[in-house]
Amino acid sequence: MTKDELIQYVVEETDADSTAQVARVVKAVLDGITQGLKKSGEVRLVGFGTFTATKMKAREATNPQTGDKIKIPARKRAKFKASKTLHEAVA
Repeated sequence: MTKDELIQYVVEETDADSTAQVARVVKAVLDGITQGLKKSGEVRLVGFGTFTATKMKAREATNPQTGDKIKIPARKRAKFKASKTLHEAVA
């Protein structure tokens, strides 16, 4: 499902007045998750799952096309762990 498909689904399920309004709400939710990860490193949505920001160490890797060694700097990455409820709904 794409972001546009999600917006259309929400419009249909809620009988919203405008697609543009729902698009702003979806954008606000996604921006809120992003800001929560930046600020505290964790966003919990009970019954859905938990987003966390984790630190990855710097490492050395190999470019598969050239075989050259490259350095990958330390960084943060977002992870998601589905709740038991979501896991069971999908299974």
